[in-house]
Amino acid sequence: MLNRVLNMFRIPDLRNKILFTLFILGVYRLGAFIPAPYVDTDAVQLLRDQANTSGGILGFMQLFSGGALTQFAIFALGIMPYITASIIMQILGVVIPRIEQWQQQGAVGQRKITQWTRYLTVGIALLQSTSFAFLFHSGALVGGIDLLPDFTVWVVFVVVLTLTTGTALLMWMGELITQRGIGNGMSLLIFTSVVSSLPAQLTEVYVNHGVDALTGFIVVAVILMVCIVFVEQGQRRIPVQFAKRVVGRRMYGGQSTYIPLKVNQSGVIPIIFASSVLYLPTLIGAAMPDGGIGGSIQNFVNDHLTLPTSPVYMLFYGGMIIGFAYFYTAITFDPVKQADTIRKQGGFIPGIRPGIQTERYLARILSRITLPGSLFIAAVALVPTILVAVTIGTDVTAGAGAAAFNLAFGGISLLIAVGVALETMKQIDSQLMMRNYEGFLK
Repeated sequence: MLNRVLNMFRIPDLRNKILFTLFILGVYRLGAFIPAPYVDTDAVQLLRDQANTSGGILGFMQLFSGGALTQFAIFALGIMPYITASIIMQILGVVIPRIEQWQQQGAVGQRKITQWTRYLTVGIALLQSTSFAFLFHSGALVGGIDLLPDFTVWVVFVVVLTLTTGTALLMWMGELITQRGIGNGMSLLIFTSVVSSLPAQLTEVYVNHGVDALTGFIVVAVILMVCIVFVEQGQRRIPVQFAKRVVGRRMYGGQSTYIPLKVNQSGVIPIIFASSVLYLPTLIGAAMPDGGIGGSIQNFVNDHLTLPTSPVYMLFYGGMIIGFAYFYTAITFDPVKQADTIRKQGGFIPGIRPGIQTERYLARILSRITLPGSLFIAAVALVPTILVAVTIGTDVTAGAGAAAFNLAFGGISLLIAVGVALETMKQIDSQLMMRNYEGFLK
């Protein structure tokens, strides 16, 4: 196994790609610790301590920024604006005919979609950086901590420009990795952000709850990793047979192939969608007045939608993950287009008539395999929470409950880390096999 790993560095081209990728990731992690101008460093330390104990939307953004948000660093927004922009462009492809045409134009259309995704990313980053500048000054999001005490128009302009430029720089770095490095650049940046937070989470478990709790979390994490690899590699192969054609004196076609339908077709996107929707009531509750109906809404949100050990939280969160899994799968895989493509290429599924019958067959198969896939990612997101409820207990204080909330990100972290690692290792393995080296994936 070690010899196979060393083969990666014996090929000059592959070695340069790996080293370039590691260099870009190192620059990214360095930028996650360089604070933005005019930021109070003492308040940053308080913010980081509060994020480790309170979670919420701050904890969610911290996960995808690799801790840069609680440092209020130049890469504080992370790659989340790009993720949001990419999801929006995919959804708009269903309702806007022009974007749908671009999706069908191959490389030319993909370049147009990429360009508009960049514009949308900068716009989202501009809005988010402006919002965080005001929120971090007012302390509404972070418990009264003022990170920008010298709050003037110039300070806001510089901070917004710094954070927006940092996001644009991250987007460029991700594209550089995709073009000149190994793997998908954006996915590797997310992978780096997620993995960088795992040691701190494990240390927090050890300090607060001892060796037994740490051992339990490690065992569950290993079991989850095995299950994630098994499900991520699982696919339903739909056989497709192409009819023979005689052109002149030659015969074409007649070969058999298959359509691979992954069990987890939507990946981690449903968890991101569900988490974003789940934090909207939290923000609305924080803006409500303390008395009357506003106070009742605040109490309900605090008692049921912010505690991960609450049954209402688990049912609501799990149900949204399953619903968004079906929604995103329906967007990314269209049985009508797939059936039409098979028909135009002269192919058919054995035992199924081309056209409407093929469309219905693909839709039925996709619906059946999406159910176990959605249940699986819901379980991955909720298992760490259930583990906290069993080992630490459901009767927790605000701080302990918030710490449990942070640990609930363990399932998301593992799902992202394993998925990106598998795709990257597949690319490295294909590079080795192409150069007559023995691959290390079987």
